[in-house]
Amino acid sequence: MRQATSAREAKVDTKHIFLSYAKEDTLAVNRMHLRLRRDGLRPWLDEHDLLPGQDWESAIRSAIHQASAFVVFLSHHAVTKTGYIQKEIREALDVVDQLPEGRAFIIPVRLDDCDVPERLQSWHWIDLFKRNGYARLRHALLQQTGPPVNPV
Repeated sequence: MRQATSAREAKVDTKHIFLSYAKEDTLAVNRMHLRLRRDGLRPWLDEHDLLPGQDWESAIRSAIHQASAFVVFLSHHAVTKTGYIQKEIREALDVVDQLPEGRAFIIPVRLDDCDVPERLQSWHWIDLFKRNGYARLRHALLQQTGPPVNPV
């Protein structure tokens, strides 16, 4: 049996869910992070999972590539913003290019009634602000990650 050669390698989690968002939506996404954890899912959120001293750009890139799903939270803030969320979306699109056709990875989630960016329109999105929005997101994530772990 091969042993991990470093602490970083030992922590590789291929069942986490990467959460991408605009900083203006931090409160809503933090609530979603907590709810997903309570439901036994394993969301990856920069505010909770980046460690002091880490090269944050490298850690985020790695977390996107190791994720079983990439949830991008869209809002009026996110779709009009330039910045790091756009870079995360590009990175996720690169991951999709390497996956077998038809494999779900990117899940756009609208926090409000915003336009979905053109490059994300080929994926069916979820409206979190509508009835059963969270239930649909949870179901989609369970399809990609498998059964939940022990809830927090």
